[in-house]
Amino acid sequence: MTSTATDLSTSTDRDLITARHLINGEWLGEAVTERTNPARPGELAALSPSGSAADVDAAITAAAAAQPGWAAVPAPSRGTILIEAGNLLIERQTAIAEDLVREEGKSLAEAKGEVKRASDVLRFFGSLGWAATGEVLPSGLPDTTITTRREPLGVVALITPWNFPIAIPAWKAAPALISGNTVVIKPAELTPLSATHLARALQDAGLPAGVFNVVHGKGRVVGDALARDPRIAGLSFTGSTTVGLGLQEILNARRARVQLEMGGKNGVLVLDDADPAKAAQVVAAGAFGLTGQACTATSRVYVTPGIKEEFLAALTAEAASYTAGDGLGRDGQPGARMGAVVSTQQFEQDQAAVRSAVERGATLLHGAYDGDPSGALFFPAAVLTDLALDDPAVTEEIFGPVVAVLEVADYEAGLAAINNSRYGLTAGICTDSLALATDFAARAQAGVVKVNRPTAGLDLNVPFGGVKDSSTNTFREQGRSALDFYTWGKTVYTGV
Repeated sequence: MTSTATDLSTSTDRDLITARHLINGEWLGEAVTERTNPARPGELAALSPSGSAADVDAAITAAAAAQPGWAAVPAPSRGTILIEAGNLLIERQTAIAEDLVREEGKSLAEAKGEVKRASDVLRFFGSLGWAATGEVLPSGLPDTTITTRREPLGVVALITPWNFPIAIPAWKAAPALISGNTVVIKPAELTPLSATHLARALQDAGLPAGVFNVVHGKGRVVGDALARDPRIAGLSFTGSTTVGLGLQEILNARRARVQLEMGGKNGVLVLDDADPAKAAQVVAAGAFGLTGQACTATSRVYVTPGIKEEFLAALTAEAASYTAGDGLGRDGQPGARMGAVVSTQQFEQDQAAVRSAVERGATLLHGAYDGDPSGALFFPAAVLTDLALDDPAVTEEIFGPVVAVLEVADYEAGLAAINNSRYGLTAGICTDSLALATDFAARAQAGVVKVNRPTAGLDLNVPFGGVKDSSTNTFREQGRSALDFYTWGKTVYTGV
């Protein structure tokens, strides 16, 4: 490890372009990995180190040493630090959001919203430092009191994705920290600066050295080392199903706690009684917002015959309004409504999905699958129809601004189609029928159900997670439920 003191003031102007490991309160590591702006070919967005197993060992050692002292800090005092870190994120919102746009590609409005979300999450969990965490229960024995306590796991590992590069680290770290755990996080390689901004806010808010540690690098090196280290008592992961299930095997083998949030192929059912224009707005927001790069994004729609033509016309018009472009603007123009795709690999995956669907006979109502002549990773919103129920564009996760629309005979057929998926993260219905909305909420096989609302997006105070291959379906993220993963329960009998 190489210690570096440059680029690390609390200023968040564009001079902060180099991310470092944060280990035991020190910024370390030689920046060897370049990240370019997906909207501006050749423009350097960030530099970061590529961590080794030795870096992971040092970070876990620091976290283990710091954990008893951090757990002994009164919970309200821990909360004060989280709240102050949240305040710092808001003070620095614009600069952080601009860095987020440059390295991830989303629009500036979306990036600012994400920074605010991270701030709100820190402040929400900070406020829980004052909340009661146990119970007083009656005993069948005389002169005996029974109480329950929640204890921190110890050292926890977080592995986070590139699509919400500051919000997801915040919503995993905040419940871990308020519970008295120490943290080692491996951010996504594509978005190192966003995690750096979060770490700096925590450090500047007074978080003790070793409590929050960051190790950048490849998943097969850093992530694997975190999963296999016996000092890691729990690991929370958001990413692909394949990688998540592999991590689960490693953690289960040593009986460590694991939390997985993985893929999604989220469906919406549009019924004849829905307003076609409003339904199109709901679907478009879920499908094309955030460039479709969200595990909760809408990617398949089932529509009944009476509304199909009006709905498709309205959805095609909505898709046209999601113009893809530079989230920060270019040549004096304002930023685009829909940002760039995050990487060449993801761009090519989006292209292949649409191209192959058309080759199989699908109709492309809006969009294209060729590349931008400038080399920028701008992918137009794509609306596909005339597909079979088992077409890969309907069953396989694409993770881009692509939505498939299929006709179903009625409500029951649509519900069956929604549930006929290996994934079960979010599901939606557009209808004016309270009876059908209620039935759908009960029978849809998804962790989150939306009625007349986009599948993407969730309030920070409610549980989040899926079923089937979308999640381990054990511990939920966000809200007070998030504390369950990072703590274990103890029952105490006290006699007099």
